[in-house]
Order: sequence, then structure tokens, then C-alpha cells
Amino acid sequence: MTTTGEEHRAAGGPWWWERRRSAVLDGGLALGSALECAVEGVGFAEGAGLPVGIGVLLGVVAGSVLVVRRRWPVVVVLVAIAITPAEMGFLLATVGLYTLAASQVPRRIIGVTTGMSLAATLIVTLMRTHQGVGDIAGSRIDVWFLPLMSVLASVAMTAPPVLLGLYVGARRRLMESLRDRADSLETELQLLAERAEERADWARGEERTRIAREMHDVVAHRVSLMVVHAAAVQAVALKDPQKAVKNAALVGDMGRQALTELREMLGVLRAGEALGSSVRGAVPLAAVGVAAAAAATRAGAAEDGPSLAELEELLGQSRAAGMKVELSVQGEARGYAPEVEQTAYRVVQEALTNVHKHAAGAGAMVRVAHREGEVAMQVENGAPPVRGGGAMLPSGGNGLVGMRERVLALGGVFVSGETEAGGFRVSAVLPAQPGPSGAGRA
Repeated sequence: MTTTGEEHRAAGGPWWWERRRSAVLDGGLALGSALECAVEGVGFAEGAGLPVGIGVLLGVVAGSVLVVRRRWPVVVVLVAIAITPAEMGFLLATVGLYTLAASQVPRRIIGVTTGMSLAATLIVTLMRTHQGVGDIAGSRIDVWFLPLMSVLASVAMTAPPVLLGLYVGARRRLMESLRDRADSLETELQLLAERAEERADWARGEERTRIAREMHDVVAHRVSLMVVHAAAVQAVALKDPQKAVKNAALVGDMGRQALTELREMLGVLRAGEALGSSVRGAVPLAAVGVAAAAAATRAGAAEDGPSLAELEELLGQSRAAGMKVELSVQGEARGYAPEVEQTAYRVVQEALTNVHKHAAGAGAMVRVAHREGEVAMQVENGAPPVRGGGAMLPSGGNGLVGMRERVLALGGVFVSGETEAGGFRVSAVLPAQPGPSGAGRA
């Protein structure tokens, strides 16, 4: 990248110079101007009848003023104008006009001082030209020749440094504005990078949450049923061997399905370790999410994921585990969006899983209502026959949280809580077409 304005200012130099080489340049120009004016001061002293030392000293002092050209350019030009009648300070006047035009002095001051310098140069040039022509014997010159030559000579000595200074000053200001713009753009890019990193962190957090929710929905229900069936096998192993064998077969099937789904998700995680150094150490969250969603889809045996049409099969699994489950459907089923169908199915599935975990032996009532523009579902179970009985399944406390997140993400309403009879009720209302996250009636 180019050097920024801050770096230029940070370089520093003695006194008012921004850089050391600028101080060296001005010192060299002042020395050259002092020598020039000192030499020209000898002729001025002889012509004015003054001691040579005074003329040389005047020239040295006047020429040395060039050292402050960056700090006080107007002073340098005024000194050059003052010594113009003495025919001294050509370098002083040229460099002074250039510096003044290139500086940030107001344009009106530049115009006034340039005009004064032009007038002084014109007067001195006109007088010197007239004297030179008068020394030539027998010369015949037109009246307009002397003024024309004086004007051309004065303009030639004044205009080039002023025009060059104006160009350099405009270019310098343009470069400074570009540096400032580069600084501001760099700052904006840093802010954008920080915001992008924050969005990436937020996206990774959201993806992790989605993966955890999908894995919970896919695996927890099957494992819960496995534990229930295993408890049933233990209870009836001696009394009813045939039923024990049937329950054991169900446990095996569900265990194989759960292991297959877990193996696929873990396979995606392991594949992320071999993606290369560019993503070394990073977990392909999006890929895991896709795998988890695909496993959830296969668990429901539907192309677009589980749907309300498969509730009977879901309830049949709970009935096979010994739970008394009833289904009540009100209204006529309509075509809902796939994510609405899947979320409704997951709510019922997780609610039944919670009944297996926390209310073993209790019956459950599943109600589904198809309304105009929405679908409502409710799962209510009675009080368990024995508090703390059943299979004593562990709970991570994420079931209700996951259901709520799913429902609110589609713009629906989710309510859960204990009933007066000692049971538990889970209710959800979903719009037929999903809305923005957290919007609607939540």
C-alpha cells in the first residue's frame, strides 16, 4: 500500500519541517541564494556608493530568508520584492513564488503578492532595458519595443514558478486527500472485517444450535423408546417370554437405526478434519447440519421430512412401548409448507418422548386442529401412576427449548406447563406459511 498521511506526519523533522530531507533541501537553497545575493551585492554597493561589505552583508541576509520558505512563504516573496530594485535575489524570487503558489495560502494573497512581484520586476526590467538601449549610439527603436520586451521578460520570470507552484500544490492536495481516503477506507474495511467475524461467529452458533436440535430430535426419541422397551423386557421376561422377545427385537431395530444415524453424522465431522490446511481445525458445521437434517428426514421416511400424515406411525411406536395414546383430529388437512409439517411432527414427537421420560405409565392425548391459515397441536398426558417410577430416563432439559425455538422460528406460538390434574401439556400453533423468525404472535 502507499504511505498514508499519518505515516508522513509521523516521519518528523527539525522545527517546522515534516521530514529531514526537506530541511536539508531548504538549507541548500538558502545557502545558494545567499551566495548569489552576496555576489550581486558587490555590484549594488558599487553603484550605490556604499561599502562593499554592506552590500555583501545585505545580500547574505536577504538570500538566507529562503530557509523559512515553507513556514512563511509570503515573507520570502516580500523580501524578494524589496531587493528587486537592487537587482538581487533571482533565485530567492523564483523559489519564493513557487513555494507561495504551492502552499495553502488563500488565493487572493497569492494573486496580490504575484502582482506586486510582477510589477517590481517590470519596473526594474524596463529601467535596465532603457539604460541598455540608451548606451547603444545611433540606435533607433520604436516606442512600443521597450515596454513589450519588459513585459515579456517580467512575465517570463514570474509566471513559470507561479504556474508550476499552483500545479504542484493542487497535486499535493489531491494526494493528501487520496491518502486520507485510503485511511478512511482501511478503517472501514477493518470495521467490516470485524462485523463479518461477528456475523460468522453468530452463524456458527446458530448452526451448532441447529445441529444439536436435529441430533436430539433424531436420536433422543429412538433411544427413549429403546430404554422403555428394555424396561418392559426386564419386567415380562419371566412372565411372557414371547412378548419379551418381541420387545427385544424392537430394541435391536431402534438401536441399529440410531447407530446408523449417529455414524453418518460423525462421518461428516471426521471428513472435516481432512479438508486441508485452509480449514484445519474447523468443524464443517453446515455439512453436519445437512447430515443431521438428512438423518431426521430418513427417520420420518418422507422426502421432505416427517409430516403430520405420519402421526399414526409415530403414535404406534409409543403404543408398542406400552403407552396409551389417543389421537383427535379436527378440521380438514390442508397442504402446509414442508417446514411447518416437519415442525408439527417434531413437537408431537418430543412431547411423547417427554411423557416416556417423566410420566411412565401415564396416558397421553394428542390433538391436531386444522384451521384457516394455521395448524394447532396439543399433547397432554395425565399424572403418572407412580411418581419417579418408570425407566428413569435422563434429561438434558433441551426438549422444550428445542420445540420453542422451532415454533418461534416459523412465527408461531408455543406454550407448555403442568395441568391441574398433575400432568403436563404442550401446545403449539403454526401458520400455514412460515413467517419471519420471532415474528407474528410470539
